[in-house]
Amino acid sequence: MTTTAPSDIRPDPPHSPSSDDGSLAEFGYRQELHRSLGRYASFAAGFSFISVLTTVFQFFAFGYAFGGPVFFWAWPIVLAGQLLVAACFAELAARYPISGAIYQWSSRLSNATFGWFAGWMMVIGQIVVVAAAALALQMVLPAIWSGFQLVGTDPAPTSPDGAANAAVLGVILLVLTTVVNILDNRVMSIINRVGVTAEIIGAILIVVLLLTHSKRTPTITFHTTGSLEGGLLGALLVGSFTAAYVMIGFDSAGEMSEETHNPRRTAPRTILTALTAAGLLGGLIILGGLLAAPSLTDGHLGVDGLSYVLTSRLGDGVGKALLADVVVAIAVATLAIQTAACRMLFSMARDSQLPFSARLSKVNPRTGMPSTPAIVVGTLAAALLLLNFASPDAFLAIGTTCIVMLYLAYAMVTGPLLLRRVRGEFEVEGTDETGARLFSLGRWGVPVNALALVYGLVMTVNLAWPRAAVYDPAGGHWYFQWFTVLFLVVTVAFGALYRLMRARRVRSATEPARSLADSTQLPPE
Repeated sequence: MTTTAPSDIRPDPPHSPSSDDGSLAEFGYRQELHRSLGRYASFAAGFSFISVLTTVFQFFAFGYAFGGPVFFWAWPIVLAGQLLVAACFAELAARYPISGAIYQWSSRLSNATFGWFAGWMMVIGQIVVVAAAALALQMVLPAIWSGFQLVGTDPAPTSPDGAANAAVLGVILLVLTTVVNILDNRVMSIINRVGVTAEIIGAILIVVLLLTHSKRTPTITFHTTGSLEGGLLGALLVGSFTAAYVMIGFDSAGEMSEETHNPRRTAPRTILTALTAAGLLGGLIILGGLLAAPSLTDGHLGVDGLSYVLTSRLGDGVGKALLADVVVAIAVATLAIQTAACRMLFSMARDSQLPFSARLSKVNPRTGMPSTPAIVVGTLAAALLLLNFASPDAFLAIGTTCIVMLYLAYAMVTGPLLLRRVRGEFEVEGTDETGARLFSLGRWGVPVNALALVYGLVMTVNLAWPRAAVYDPAGGHWYFQWFTVLFLVVTVAFGALYRLMRARRVRSATEPARSLADSTQLPPE
């Protein structure tokens, strides 16, 4: 690509990345965010977004209710698929160490318009994920102390009282994470690292304690006791929701590239290690929960999930202590997801691609943080939580919608990347900040990329499919059954409308200048 390409094409830098490249100048950006994150902080950004304790505790009951013990096998399948996607992202993180990773990668692999829609889908999806993560508090806080049930008496998230209380607790958490996202990126990094360390320690303890309190053998994972019709395939397809919701956000290490030391070397490795660590720990926690559960048939496991297993098998003291660690993980996950969404908004606004771009792209020089995006993300996520007051089914609708949005955004990167590979237009060359070769898939690039794209598209269809038994089990709420599809259509429509209006404004602004230029030309002799 050269500088003579059409305006909708974003050319690569004129030279290959080199070991002395420590700035954003070659991409046309100024270094405004404070570059203060090390390797562990970069790992923490990806791991805390995934937040295995938050998401496993949040969706374990759902997976078990529909698939029974066999839903465990959806976990390694999703992990393998997401590792294919992560490997592609690791290459791109080495080549394009820029905030707003999905938007930046997609727009440079395809064109500015396609990349804008990828970024638009991603940022909307991230905002929905923030809301879904904040709702997870309802799965653990009332189990620790009944006083956390501020609304009504029934703590089950599928009940009207539980759904309303989840929204209240979620809004309180969002206020706190928004404040932290405004303060300072060093404060945010410290909280993130401490929280991730506590989460990893807690996850390992949970695995050890559950496995040492087993009541049955791993062969139980071949049994189906769920309620969904469709046999083994149906159980795995719906059971994959749990794994799919857990294993997203590993690209956050790429989102934080502009704040990371040696990002070309650090981000690719932390993307892969964050996903691998979360995948292994999450799989062991699910297996431990199935083996240690007091009963697989009394109905508790499909409603109360892992919280029920911990408190009933380990006792209130140990169980509640571990649940407190889960609360920390939920808070840190919500913070990390909100931070990633803020960086996406900042990156797109910096390119003047969003309404109020000047405000959204403003960075506080003292804190190194874009404050306005934090407020916008926190406010919109809190507004989504109000859906929980309408119906308990909103929880599942919100959770599934955010997964689909992110899976689509991922496919809008792996798709153009595969096309570039097939055409022979994508090569990873050059060295990182230490002089080592950049991360590359080499000859495995095309098959890995192709499998990553196929996996992502199949999972997107699976997750978005409007199953009445899943999204509207009580009946009478067709809009929840079709919520994901409707939300996706509305998101794309609003994005297209904004792009159309923006293009018209640009044309209106340039036409007078063009007319003036034409009028000043001398007539032909």
